[in-house]
Amino acid sequence: MVKNIDPHGGKLIKRIVPAEEREALVDKATHYDMKKIQLNSREMSDLDMIAVGAMSPLEGFMCKADYDNVVDNMRLASGLPWSIPIVLSVTKEKTEGLKPGKDVALVDQANEVVAVLHLEEIFHHDKQKESLEVYGTDDEKHPGVDYVCKMGEYLLGGKISVVNRAKPSNFSTYRLDPAETRELFVKKGWRRVVGFQTRNPVHRAHEYIQKCALEIVDAILLHPLVGDTKSDDVPADVRIKSYEVLLEKYYPKDRAMLSVFPAAMRYAGPREAIFHALVRKNYGCTHFIVGRDHAGVGSYYGTFDAHYIFDEFDPQEIGITPLFFDHTFYCKSCNGMASYKTCPHDSSNHVILSGTEVRKMLSAGQAPPPTFTRPEVANVLSEYYQKLK
Repeated sequence: MVKNIDPHGGKLIKRIVPAEEREALVDKATHYDMKKIQLNSREMSDLDMIAVGAMSPLEGFMCKADYDNVVDNMRLASGLPWSIPIVLSVTKEKTEGLKPGKDVALVDQANEVVAVLHLEEIFHHDKQKESLEVYGTDDEKHPGVDYVCKMGEYLLGGKISVVNRAKPSNFSTYRLDPAETRELFVKKGWRRVVGFQTRNPVHRAHEYIQKCALEIVDAILLHPLVGDTKSDDVPADVRIKSYEVLLEKYYPKDRAMLSVFPAAMRYAGPREAIFHALVRKNYGCTHFIVGRDHAGVGSYYGTFDAHYIFDEFDPQEIGITPLFFDHTFYCKSCNGMASYKTCPHDSSNHVILSGTEVRKMLSAGQAPPPTFTRPEVANVLSEYYQKLK
């Protein structure tokens, strides 16, 4: 009998209110002068991921003990590994009238009640400390730091109860909750599943490391992030098209699965690599690919910092097996894909293109070489970049 890996913390959290309780809670949130907090898109995404257990063992937005321990030690107050603060911020003005022990209505951008926060704590948000510890810099040019700087001065902690789940209509075929991916893995007989995180189109280098991983597991979950990203990242709908054409033609259909990851991108480098691994464990993955400069941005992190950070934890407490890969490329002398670990030839033999070079080529209607990206993927990207002109 195929059995899933245990979720992080041992239990898959569910914070969606049962139908019989929903009406009473919505009524209370709507008619009893409950204070309201409007969520932005990242907070909505975090709310949903908490609700369905993707962020198990979290049951709500972090209280101070968890927050402080995560920022300082990459662990929850319980000692369980966790590397990224999951918080709800408000301005000083918004804290007026809020009181621990009193529920708060959480509303979406249309002002509809989506959840109730069972407020436990209101505490000060040390933005500079969070920036330095979590992102390794307080430079506001870093997109993660920029977001932190724009947050409110106070954080609200407490469990959440979701009453109206906002499930976006885009990519509906690929929106699978952790309970659903886990069920599918069992149904397909997959004991060992490797997860792959991406916010970019999959090029030959990615394909190479995915297929290397696929040699040692039963299947791969291609799990692209579709939450908030930088404005110059390729949009999610274009990326999804590129994954579809790639999977259709170059992957075994009975050993590969595409599902979207609704999280916002933090660009926190090493810390985000830990977070991405733990969350994929909740989706049922037993292995996780950690590539070069995982979740990095600019030159804020060392090439392999996202590999080294795993050494700070006992593998048992992480509970998902990281697979570390070096920089990969097509080598003209090897006549195939290789990495710095396997290729003896110097860089003049390697086909390596920067993102800027690729964007220039695509904008000019010129396809990158098939040694860098599959022609089918290049066509999808070229179509997108041509429209931007």
